[in-house]
Amino acid sequence: MAQEYSRLKAACYTVNITMAALGNLSPLLFITFHHEYNISYSLLGLLVLINFATQLLIDLIFSFFSHKFNIPLAVKLTPVVAIVGLGVFALCPYFWPQYAYAGLVAGTVIFSASGGLAEVLISPTIAAIPCENPDHEMSKLHSIYAWGVVLVVVITTVFLLCTGGRYWHFLALGFSLIPLTAALLFWGTKIPQMPAPERVFGVLQLIRKKELWLCVLAIFLGGAAECTMAQWASGYLEQSLGIPKVWGDIGGVAMFAVMLGLGRSLYAKIGQNIGRVLCLGAIGATLCYLIAAISPIPLLGLMACGFTGFCVSMLWPGSLIVGSDRFPTGGVFIFAIMAAGGDMGAAIGPQLVGIITDAVEASSKAVTLAARLGITTEQLGMKAGMLVGMLFPLLAVFVYLAIWKGKKKPAPSKDAE
Repeated sequence: MAQEYSRLKAACYTVNITMAALGNLSPLLFITFHHEYNISYSLLGLLVLINFATQLLIDLIFSFFSHKFNIPLAVKLTPVVAIVGLGVFALCPYFWPQYAYAGLVAGTVIFSASGGLAEVLISPTIAAIPCENPDHEMSKLHSIYAWGVVLVVVITTVFLLCTGGRYWHFLALGFSLIPLTAALLFWGTKIPQMPAPERVFGVLQLIRKKELWLCVLAIFLGGAAECTMAQWASGYLEQSLGIPKVWGDIGGVAMFAVMLGLGRSLYAKIGQNIGRVLCLGAIGATLCYLIAAISPIPLLGLMACGFTGFCVSMLWPGSLIVGSDRFPTGGVFIFAIMAAGGDMGAAIGPQLVGIITDAVEASSKAVTLAARLGITTEQLGMKAGMLVGMLFPLLAVFVYLAIWKGKKKPAPSKDAE
């Protein structure tokens, strides 16, 4: 029994590494796609939106109709779908370069569906495995994702540096070995039983609960706080703080991922009191965003961007822990609706910061204010965007307090009376 669960855990961990590859491969290849296929940056950016939209659709389908699916089969098919998606993503542009973008879109839709399945199914699979400390196991699962991001960034950067990007197809196909490993590990394993509402009516009963929506709002804000810094750190450090891109990517983006993994790994080892961890993490992230936005010292801003990863490390998995603890009978539904909230935050947060940055930069008043501060309007716009990003962890603090304020206290015993 223990050996079977060990193999199942290894399969789940490998799926999370796959998710790191699926979520970060396209952005790392944007420059290559732009030069090789003459695809505009707006269309390339659309690939990221397609990724999030597809995952969100899968999240919502499983939120309301999880009882209609063969959950163990869906878990085992998750890495298989990723293999197919990466294959289409890599081979369609290779054989039909005139339809390169269509191939990239098709591959993105397929492997994003795998990412959505992974978000919905892998966490409850880990939660269903008997263990002494479920919170630590959940944190360990999500720490694997963060270390996977570091691995994907390093491998891709070195590969592109050595090949000039001409053989990116082999890179994508090489990453398909990760889900292939997961599929082989899943083969022959038994997926533990996971509870799910038997009918849509059961779902409707759950969604009437105010505390559920507070948990969804918490993971929305946590996802926004994490992904906003993750996606904007590189451009912000280069354009607003004047740090060379290579050092910004290493000291900011890569360090963000390392700190993200470190925070989750530490909680998996010694963490306790998830409520306090969430509040302190959100407060720390708020301060990091503020320092990054207003600090006149580039090195301090760089350190703030990197350390944000440590502060936000538990905001997403911690919210899952709280949601599953508060609604133990919700099963797959709880993880699905929470994943939908996190994906919405991950999509809306960076987009909102971009809108604010463009609006400030285009404002006539920004020219005067930027001149007074001794910076360009572009730098002013990015600093304003970073300050807006600070609102996500700041609001999360109040949401966490509301969740714990509403937690029912155990009734006093008769002996105490």
